[in-house]
Amino acid sequence: MSDLPFGFSSGDDPDRDKRNRESGSGPGGDPFGLGGGQFDMSQLGQMFSKLGEMFSGAGSAMATGKSSGPVNYDLARQLASSSIGFVAPVPEKTSAAITDAVRLAETWLDGATALPAGTTSAAAWTPTDWIDNTLETWKRLCDPVAEQLSTVWAEALPEEAKAMAGPLMSMMSQMGGMAFGSQLGQALGKLSKEVLTSTDIGLPLGPKGVAALMPEAIEALADGLEQPRSEIVTFLAAREAAHHRLFSHVPWLSTQLLNAVEAFARGTKIDMSGIEELARGFNPASLSDPSEMENLLNQGIFEPKATPEQTAALERLETLLALIEGWVQTVVAEALGDRIPGASALSETLRRRRATGGPAEQTFATLVGLELRPRKMREAADLWTRLTEAVGSDARDGVWQHPDLLPDSSDLDEPAGFIDRMIGGDTSGMDSALEEAISDLERDIQKDAGGPDNPDEPRDH
Repeated sequence: MSDLPFGFSSGDDPDRDKRNRESGSGPGGDPFGLGGGQFDMSQLGQMFSKLGEMFSGAGSAMATGKSSGPVNYDLARQLASSSIGFVAPVPEKTSAAITDAVRLAETWLDGATALPAGTTSAAAWTPTDWIDNTLETWKRLCDPVAEQLSTVWAEALPEEAKAMAGPLMSMMSQMGGMAFGSQLGQALGKLSKEVLTSTDIGLPLGPKGVAALMPEAIEALADGLEQPRSEIVTFLAAREAAHHRLFSHVPWLSTQLLNAVEAFARGTKIDMSGIEELARGFNPASLSDPSEMENLLNQGIFEPKATPEQTAALERLETLLALIEGWVQTVVAEALGDRIPGASALSETLRRRRATGGPAEQTFATLVGLELRPRKMREAADLWTRLTEAVGSDARDGVWQHPDLLPDSSDLDEPAGFIDRMIGGDTSGMDSALEEAISDLERDIQKDAGGPDNPDEPRDH
């Protein structure tokens, strides 16, 4: 994980001293306007407001006094909208062309997959539309990580340390929400102008059943390609529609994706030794010294540390996203066939886009420190293609019936064994899942009955 989530840094910033000299926040400056002397509790609110302005550049949002939670989404939306700027409405002709492309793509996909159509409407979104229609999903993705990061270190403090650090903890919570919101807003603003469809990063971000394409980004992509724009739009419509077939008719899929992010959040650990040392020597009066406060916030003691639990969660998330992308690529290639001669070239273009760190990689690196590996996506597509050749599209798509039937990371590395199991009709994954479900049900029945089973009494199944 090369990037820490939500802009946490190691504290090493070679430009910080220069910025401090320019802003007057370094030694010798007094940006709080408190001057020297003893710490005055009556000036606490003003000091915190000034501190937020100095560090986050968004003092006006803090001045509202609203509790923003682990992520300040109002700030995120504001920053994203500001970076987008003026947006012209999508012409009706463009919207109609996208609707026609989605309808045509759905017809072709019917012959390539057993999963029925998952779209109920088509839409042409502006970047602002994308923000408005996806922000609720981003909240579900961001909150688990942000909540864990904002509370895990504070909860581990001894009670006496919590009392001593109370003002600092309150300020850090509010500033953390603004920092997360600022980071997310910048990422979403950039992403909204680069994504090609609502499912471009492999997640069901928009409303269920709405196949949405982004004309502005598609136009920018088409400028550097030789294929006709009509083919590009139809190709992207097919990818969007294929994603919706999965997300609409594989009911556990969205939950599994979100659970992987939440599992990552639950695995977040903070090195408490630094915080405990801070708590032992913490003096609230030091808050009156801006240079001391800045030094405190940049010591890196609040940084999350990678854990084995997080590594396992990220591997599950990466594998599932690779399987989704590989399946979509396989199904779209079969559906379009010779109908769009440039489909293979377009698929390769998107693969290179991912390999060079496109919007998906940037977003996940910001969100959870995960960079999707194109190698996994290529291997997943190869597995689905070989599985289709071996057992047909119906049996291939039947793998999505239960998460335990899906290939795992080792299967992507060695697909032959997985294909052999499918050819032999191996459903051990499903069998074990059913056995576990029955065991859970029996335990619930025992609990409701008030205790363990009486071995002399018959049991109903």
